[in-house]
Amino acid sequence: MLFTLQVTFINMVTQKPFSFLLSILTILLSILHVTSDSPLLQNFLTCLPNHSKSSKPVHEAIYTPSNSSFISILHMHTHNGRFSYSDAPKPLAIVTALHESHVQATILCAKTNGIQIRIRSGGHDSEGLSYLSDVPFVVLDMFPLSSIDVDIENESAWVEAGATTGQVYYQIAKKSNIHAFPAGVCTTLGAGGHISGGGYGNLMRKYGISVDNVIDAKIVDVNGNILDRKSMGEDLFWAIRGGGGASFGVILSWKIKLVSVTPKVTVFKVKRTIEEGAIDLVYKWQLIAPKLPEDIFLRLLHKVVNGTQKGNTNKTVQVTFIALFLGNTEKLLTLVNKQFPELGLKQSDCSEIPWVNSTLYWYNYPIGTPIEALLNVPKEAVSSSFKIMSDYVKKPIPKDAIKSMFQLLIQYDGHMKMEWNPYGGKMHEISSSETPFPHRAGNLFLLQYMTNWGEVGVEANNHYLNISRSFYEFMTPFVSKTPREAFFNYRDIALGGNSPSNVTSIDIAKSYGSKYFNGNFERLVRVKSKVDPENFFRYEQSIPSLSH
Repeated sequence: MLFTLQVTFINMVTQKPFSFLLSILTILLSILHVTSDSPLLQNFLTCLPNHSKSSKPVHEAIYTPSNSSFISILHMHTHNGRFSYSDAPKPLAIVTALHESHVQATILCAKTNGIQIRIRSGGHDSEGLSYLSDVPFVVLDMFPLSSIDVDIENESAWVEAGATTGQVYYQIAKKSNIHAFPAGVCTTLGAGGHISGGGYGNLMRKYGISVDNVIDAKIVDVNGNILDRKSMGEDLFWAIRGGGGASFGVILSWKIKLVSVTPKVTVFKVKRTIEEGAIDLVYKWQLIAPKLPEDIFLRLLHKVVNGTQKGNTNKTVQVTFIALFLGNTEKLLTLVNKQFPELGLKQSDCSEIPWVNSTLYWYNYPIGTPIEALLNVPKEAVSSSFKIMSDYVKKPIPKDAIKSMFQLLIQYDGHMKMEWNPYGGKMHEISSSETPFPHRAGNLFLLQYMTNWGEVGVEANNHYLNISRSFYEFMTPFVSKTPREAFFNYRDIALGGNSPSNVTSIDIAKSYGSKYFNGNFERLVRVKSKVDPENFFRYEQSIPSLSH
């Protein structure tokens, strides 16, 4: 929940006693509490019909705390348990946009009444910033706007912001078995936020990330205008492809470029524990994975499991080598066994399946699962909690450091896991300033840390957040420096954030902006200052306007 998030963030930055901060924030949230019959809310609700089409009644899209389904709608796309507890701050209202005019009306009426808006497409913001705030706010839910229009002849598709990655993959596959789109492994990510933050997946070494394959977009700006690439101009089009759309307006849809894949691809998952030589294999992976042909993507997943050797009840670390190859098994075996013979890849480890089925395989569905599973979207809040952090690695991590890393994972008793995602290929060919996403040549791999827990409450949250921060600090010598880079899609409030979120400090913004965007941050600020000079679209880690 945001209450816990703010306490943790401020406590980390100021190092003041937790109890004092708890009291201050309790008072603050009490002051900011606005009831469902308040004049502020009523003025907002009265305003909405004046700015939306009468043929698309906006009242059908509005949920307030007085609605019996308010909480279920709020939690339908809440994917992190630490933000779904009963005392988490609630919006004044939720507008589940059924038409683009509902988006326009929400922006204009929120701006007129001094209400902050939080924009949610899939709800996967790992810090909950798309549906929580510390000032009076409304949630603009984009999930009903989820149409997908695939044009195979022109190898493109228009995708609305509320569509999920799984739905995109499914609709492409319905039209073609040799086309795909480079986006996330998770199949419930909303297109609006995922793509605007960069969007990476297992096709990135072949075709780059999602924003490298966007050719047009529609956005509602601060004045309620609907703009496409031509009318918004190249600066704004540049900014929303990796700089986060929510700082500049509300993304309605993307026009994406489809890419070519083989009729069948080859996948495998090979697992090795410490006792089976995982440390040596992980070290070797760093040397070869970024240099492999761009048709192969070989990810590492590190997690703690029970000992695998007979009579060994101790914990160990198991590393899973997960691959996608645009080609057949014979070619893959020849390639891997030449470049990485230590892995011991066998034909029986490999499966040839259509690309669309590989998206299910990578999301841990068993082979043979009907592709209709890609249409599944969670309808209830997730009960477990997590914290995500990220790093970029530019030099191989030494074996002794890998050993120490594994020891720490075991010490944390399975509550933390890591994913290592190789670079190379197309990622090294695209300029770091081509889009706001700057993490290109010079990186060996992207590293994701995820800490998971099931316990509830502030004490449990702080305990596991401290674990996450401790591991992150341990990794400092082995990752990028000045700045220590981070991936924007893996939102991390510990990198800095404005609190309260309706007051923006350019210095605080630089603290997170330089890590997410490197040298592109200043251009993002210039674009923001031009298109939203009053800084209406703001949140804890938004791009600031120079005038505010």
